[in-house]
Amino acid sequence: MRTLRVVSAMVLCTSMTIGCSAVQKHTFGDDLAFLKRHTDVVVLSDASGRAQLAIAPAYQARVMTSTADGAKGVSFGWINRELIASGKTLPHINSWGGEDRFWMGPEGGQFAIFFKKGDPFDLAHWQTPAVIDTEAYDLVSKSGGSASFRKTTRLKNYSDTEFHLQIDRTVRLLTGEQGGQALGVRLPESVKQVVYESENRITNKGDKPWTKETGLLSIWILGIFNPSPKTTVVIPFNAGPEDVLGPKVNDMYFGKVPPERLVVKDDVLFFKGDGRHRSKIGLTPQRAKPILGSYDGINKVLTLVQYTKPEGVTDYVNSMWELQKNPYAGDAINSYNDGPPAPGKKPLGPFYELETSSPAAALKPGESMSHVHRTFHLQGEERELDAIAKATLGVGLEEIKGAFGR
Repeated sequence: MRTLRVVSAMVLCTSMTIGCSAVQKHTFGDDLAFLKRHTDVVVLSDASGRAQLAIAPAYQARVMTSTADGAKGVSFGWINRELIASGKTLPHINSWGGEDRFWMGPEGGQFAIFFKKGDPFDLAHWQTPAVIDTEAYDLVSKSGGSASFRKTTRLKNYSDTEFHLQIDRTVRLLTGEQGGQALGVRLPESVKQVVYESENRITNKGDKPWTKETGLLSIWILGIFNPSPKTTVVIPFNAGPEDVLGPKVNDMYFGKVPPERLVVKDDVLFFKGDGRHRSKIGLTPQRAKPILGSYDGINKVLTLVQYTKPEGVTDYVNSMWELQKNPYAGDAINSYNDGPPAPGKKPLGPFYELETSSPAAALKPGESMSHVHRTFHLQGEERELDAIAKATLGVGLEEIKGAFGR
């Protein structure tokens, strides 16, 4: 499945300067003040004020960033300050940033929602649907540590199938106890932590069922984070023979990932998230587990992502830019590392991504599908983070940090 992280970078970094400068390190307070100057922001906070989220309804109710240590704490989400400050709307895609961003698939193929019927699968004809790019979502309710948003829209795919759908998105800030229960581990109070989830639901509001023969949609959540020279993505996966489970990883999206940037073992892989080399990987639902993460060895931040992964379901939409033989052989999880789109060009961010997808949504009129994407940022002493990493990802910090000889 070939998505368009590279294309969006090329659009912004070859035709304009917007979004191409190096990432600046900001506190959460800095980022929140910046966002408030340019758009409405919904802030969720725990009683202590240490765990906070900033949500932008105008940008599809995405969680723009979060902190585990209040206004002066590290701001975890990547924000495209130049694009936002410009007030401009760009063709093809507007990469506002955000560490929990609602997206939908498939991008390419005979059931694509990014191409019109009969158009060639190329950059000139690729267009992100407005409902996941430029349209605001309505704030339905806000209470305590949660906020709910809604959008109703119509989409037409490459095969001329029209979808009338409602998107409901609820973002919840969770307590450390709730986060620990979800992970099956104890999160020590001495570890700074922000834990939240987005519950994303699509409902068939039309009068016809969505079928595999005419095309299906999927929910796709992208977590876009600030990189560091010592950030490593960690993805445990199901071990087993390739003739049964398929390849361990797809590392050919933008050309094969160099071995100094991707280490694949029997049941876990390590992928650099330093924002210095454009590359992407994906895992099929047969290989993927319901958890992935990363470790930033500079800021001592362990990031974990959990997501809804129904047992035994293997139909995931395929986004390759071609008429496909297997339109439901897509990935369940992906990770992208930003970098220069071509020699001498500047990166879009830089940033790195942790992405999860729902299965293909075969819905009858009135039926819904939901996909939960849960994010944990844990910051503290490495001995405490090490125990959490071993319990959740199956590997400790020494193995993570040593994956690339560091």
